[in-house]
Amino acid sequence: MRMKRLPAAKALALRRRRLMGRMGSRDVALLSAAPETFHSNDVEHRYRPDSDLFYLTGFSEPGAVAVLAPGHRHGDFWLVVRPRDPAKETWTGPRAGVQGARAIYGAAVARPLDALEEVVEQVLARAATLYHMPGRDPALDRLLRRLLSRRRRAGKRTPRSLSDVRPLVHEMRLKKEREEVAHMRHAAFITCRAHLEGMALAAPGLYEYQVEARIDCTFRTLGAQGPAYPTIVGSGPNGVVLHHVANQRRMRRGDLVLVDAGCESHCYASDVTRTFPVDGRFRPPQRRLYDIVLAAQQAAMAEVRAGVSMDRPHQAAVAVLAQGLVDLGILPGTPRDVVAGKTYLPFFMHRTSHWLGLDVHDVGGRMKHGRPRRLGSGMVLTVEPGLYIRADAAGVPAAYRGLGIRIEDDLLVTATGHEVLTGDLPRTAAAIERACRRAPHL
Repeated sequence: MRMKRLPAAKALALRRRRLMGRMGSRDVALLSAAPETFHSNDVEHRYRPDSDLFYLTGFSEPGAVAVLAPGHRHGDFWLVVRPRDPAKETWTGPRAGVQGARAIYGAAVARPLDALEEVVEQVLARAATLYHMPGRDPALDRLLRRLLSRRRRAGKRTPRSLSDVRPLVHEMRLKKEREEVAHMRHAAFITCRAHLEGMALAAPGLYEYQVEARIDCTFRTLGAQGPAYPTIVGSGPNGVVLHHVANQRRMRRGDLVLVDAGCESHCYASDVTRTFPVDGRFRPPQRRLYDIVLAAQQAAMAEVRAGVSMDRPHQAAVAVLAQGLVDLGILPGTPRDVVAGKTYLPFFMHRTSHWLGLDVHDVGGRMKHGRPRRLGSGMVLTVEPGLYIRADAAGVPAAYRGLGIRIEDDLLVTATGHEVLTGDLPRTAAAIERACRRAPHL
């Protein structure tokens, strides 16, 4: 098998050095691959690598363990991998194997998976602190416990402490590098195209799953790995269900359709929501509610810039939503009362933003040192206010009951403000109506 170095090999090596720079010179880190999972009986789900292991190594096969050992005489990056197996590769495709782990992924030391216990023994004999991923790989957790217990009984050296490596990695993942942003731009481009196809297809009498199928088909047609999460198509009363994924309802004239869909490109996610009228025309109550959510999103997006607390976009969105809920007679009192008393929560119960990256709800933590984290250049987050008014909401004017609206875009924080990665997708009510009237392209 011809071996080629990964295009991102230098970037991956730099990430590993950055992580090891946060560790002690005698510390060791073990990172495990995500397990294979089964759809039913012996049918596996399509494999998706663990985000942390992929971020540091680029390795995308199951059954792997990476070792980072700063200053080790044999090299600081090891991979333990499944060996080549022509019989099994006939069924599931080629493996990198030990040779590929070195030649393709740059491992200084590569061992087959049946040597894992020997490798872990070497790790335990060396590590001052052992960084690992508790809970990711139960079999590796059991092996660590067994070998640690055996070494203690024999009076042999063991690490002074065990620590979870993921908080260190997650801090690194929070700010995206140039190559990561390129993957996210590509995912955003494909996602915008897919949403446009869904809007153009939707019509009274079709089913939610037909819109879902068009969107997911567009993802794959344009080269994405597939959906970053199950595509949500909530029409009519289903629009108030935040994660409605059954997608079985037949759409009716006058419905709003809430579509929350994003794809993965090189494992990097997009996450976009649009709400549109199934027959291409907002009714006046729908338009009033839609314009409030859009104004809330615009207010939140205006707060996205380096140095600003991550909580500011949420506060800006809540202030606009509170004003709108009072203006429409949905909530009593003043907007200040609504915000202070949080009486908006039955209608807007989630945060305005979350991180985005290798995971659709990406890592890094919203809080730092007990306070909301400040945004920094290279961070990517969603801005997604919404209003969800259940059909049985007491005291709400009848015209607004059963309406669910969310508008979500992906923003990259830059040195001068922000870039809307999904800015090509219409947001205003008039532009949405025009998009609904166009013919599908795919």
